[in-house]
This record gives sequence, structure tokens and C-alpha cells, in this order.
Amino acid sequence: MLKVAISQARKWFSRSLSSFSSNPLKVCVVGSGPAGFYTAEKMLKAHQQAQVDIIDRLPTPFGLVRSGVAPDHPETKIVINQFSRVAQHERCSFLGNVTLGSSISLSELRELYHVVVLAYGAESDRSLGIPGENLKGIHSAREFVWWYNGHPDGRNLDPDLKSTDAAVILGQGNVALDVARILLRPTAELATTDIANYALAALEESSIRKVYLVGRRGPAQAACTAKELREVLGIRNVDISIQEVDLRLTPDDEEELKSNRIKRRVHELLSKAATKPRTPGLNQRELHFVFFRKPDSFQESEDRTGHVSGVHFEKTVLQGDGPGKQTAIGTGEFEDIKCGFVLKSIGYKSVPVDGLPFDHKKGIVPNFRGRVLRDTSGDPTIFEEGLYVCGWLKRGPTGIVATNLHCAEETVLSISEDLEKGVLISSSALPKPGRDGLLQLLHDRDVRIVSFSDWEKIDTEEKRLGSSRNKPREKLSTWDELHKAALD
Repeated sequence: MLKVAISQARKWFSRSLSSFSSNPLKVCVVGSGPAGFYTAEKMLKAHQQAQVDIIDRLPTPFGLVRSGVAPDHPETKIVINQFSRVAQHERCSFLGNVTLGSSISLSELRELYHVVVLAYGAESDRSLGIPGENLKGIHSAREFVWWYNGHPDGRNLDPDLKSTDAAVILGQGNVALDVARILLRPTAELATTDIANYALAALEESSIRKVYLVGRRGPAQAACTAKELREVLGIRNVDISIQEVDLRLTPDDEEELKSNRIKRRVHELLSKAATKPRTPGLNQRELHFVFFRKPDSFQESEDRTGHVSGVHFEKTVLQGDGPGKQTAIGTGEFEDIKCGFVLKSIGYKSVPVDGLPFDHKKGIVPNFRGRVLRDTSGDPTIFEEGLYVCGWLKRGPTGIVATNLHCAEETVLSISEDLEKGVLISSSALPKPGRDGLLQLLHDRDVRIVSFSDWEKIDTEEKRLGSSRNKPREKLSTWDELHKAALD
């Protein structure tokens, strides 16, 4: 029986190779972040004849590794070397400055390629939907991260860090801890990173001395990792404030910690920090961890019309059916935290494009192991032929860079299974235009493509600018600067 199976597999592989050589698999990956590059890498390895094109709306590759990872985390950015090798593969190409929906439609891509993998992540933000959310001084953490990381769409944010000594960060995940650390860390330590120069200048003049990290639930449910927490707790000359009463554990909390090593370590670190003696007046800055509070409304300043002056919070308690299922319920008791600067770190949100099924409630594309489903009913047998997802668009904005590796493996396995079933390429099918067709269409529309070699010009210029300031690079942070370096 096994010999028969092996023989059949060899016959299929032989037929596949002959058909691929005359009609090679054409794959387009939309999005050049970790999910996109891991998908491309796995496709190139799994299918020896496949041609893979990675498109991105930005002229720069690497997605959140470039524009999301904190500037003081250079070790996380080393993966760029691996991604660069993928982009330089003879069967792969990077095409930047190509926007899905305006440069080219999804339906057009599907006509050009056998396989389209959407891995463009989440470039919008969830909304709280509470009064005062549009007051000046309130930003999403994503906007702030893009600002200090030199993303061209974040260049003009211009956050006011001078008019207040207090900032409130809503959320206690890793992104929340990142932005708290950037606000509190001595700027001399940031000066040798790849932080945008204009952001460094603004932080040097910042008046913010108190940062409040506020969460709806308790420390046992904190969404950060121990590594991120340890880092923010270790910032020099910062007093840490945690109410010891908040650290008390219920039986459900204890069960939750027993089954989760990371959360257990986070609780241990918070407990240790809470008992550490404070030195009021000696340190210039403060970091307050505030638990069991949910924002009810934002307060407007009486002195500065249209500006935020504080957050009105409702106290919460946890209710639920057991460990890991506890939700924060309002108690009807309220309190205010005065501040002139607010960052909402409550989650990124993916944006749908025309022709793409989308689950607006979950903020993802409905899929079964990466195969895009025709609707949100969840029926895994009715899917969009040749259309796949990976990364945040597939599973929601969770996980670290490496999470996308396993995510990509699953999606590529689904593609391979569909290929084996003859769903994607039939022996009688005409070859797909692929890259040649895409380049012709973009040329006809006067879209100026940024190739990987063009990106290397940007890379060289950024490193040159950074070397004079003892930085690894000084990012070009406007569209004009990027286009000039790449295309002129």
C-alpha cells in the first residue's frame, strides 16, 4: 500500500514539474512585512518552479519590522537580513510603491496570478466609541509609533509633548509598554538608535514626567510579555507605582497563572516592583500601573478649547465562568486622571479592499487555515479559489514577529494541498501573465515602481546620514525623500 502511495506521489511530482516548467506557478504576496516575507520564503522552498512577487504600498520593505519595532530593539530587526535574502532570490521580486485598490485591484491581481496571498496587516485602529475621543492630544499608539519610527504617513503627527506633564496610555500590551518606554527613557539612550531625528528632538523638549498605563482588568490578565515589562521597569531614574491591593489574586486568577508561565512571570515582576521602596523627589519621572479601570469619557480642557485635559474612568471588577474567561464589568464608581496627552493602545484594525470577504466584527478576512472563505458563515468548503491570507489579516493583530512564521507555514501548506488537488493549475490552463503582466499594467498607469535595488539606494542613503550622527541610520521619513533617493 505504501509503495503504491509513493509511486502515485512520484507520478504527480513528475507531472507537476513538467507542467510547472511550461506553466510555472505565479504567486503574488501583498504586503512586505514578516507575514509576507515568511510566506514568500516558504513558497520558494516548497515549490522549486514558483515565481513569487511581493508588492507593498510603501517604497520600503519589511513592514512593522521597520515601522513598528521600537528603535531601542535593534536585535528584533536582525530578521531584515533574512528577508533581504528572500527578496534577492532569483525567483522573487519586490515591487514597492504599489497600492492594492488604487494602483491595481484585487480582481486584476487574481487574473494575473495563480495564487494571491494577502498579508498587508492592520493599518488602522480600533475605536473606543466614547465621548471626547476626537479631542486634540488623543492619538492611537500606532500613529505615535509610526511618528517616532519615521513612517511617511506618521511624519506630520506632531504630538504636543510640551503642554502637559502627564500622559495616559490606554492598554497594557507590548505596544503600550513600548510607547511608555519611549516617553520615559532618557533621550541620550535613544540618540544612538534609528529613532527619527525630529522625534528625538521633540522628546528632548518633552514636559511629560508622569505616565499612567491603564488596563480594564488586573495584573493577572496583563497582555504584555515578561521581556517588555522587565525593560520598562528597568528604565533609569523612574519611580514605579503599583497599588498592592491590585495584586491580590482570586482563585480564578491563581488558576489562570498556573496554566500560563508568561502571565505568571509578569505577575511576579509587578509584585516585586510594587514592594520596591519609592524615592519621591529623587527621580524625575514616574510610571503608574493602574488596573481595574475602563475609560468612560475624555474631558475637555477649560483653558484650551478642543484639547483633552483628563480621562474619566469607571472602576471595574472581573466576572466570568473561570480562568481565562473573566471580563471587566463596570461598578458604577468613577475617578479621573488628569493629563494633556493620551495614547490609545487598544488594538490595530485591518482594512478591507473591494472584492474581499471581510469579518468586520473580528477585523479579519474569514479563512480556513489561510484559505479565504466566500463569506463569514465559516463553511470551510466554500472558499475563494487561489486567494489566501496570512498574518494579522488572517488571525487578528496578535503575536510577535516570529508568530508569523508558523502562520505562513500553515497558509503555504494549504496552497500546496490545493495545488496537489489541481485546484490552482490544470494541465489545460493557459499560463498566467504574472510579473510581466503586472509590470505592463503598472507601466500603462504610470505607477513608478520601487524595486529592491531601488530600496537599497534608500538603505545606503539612510545609513550615510546616520553615520554622521552615530546612529545605525537616519530614516528618510517623507514620501518625496524616499522617492528621490530611490528613483531619481
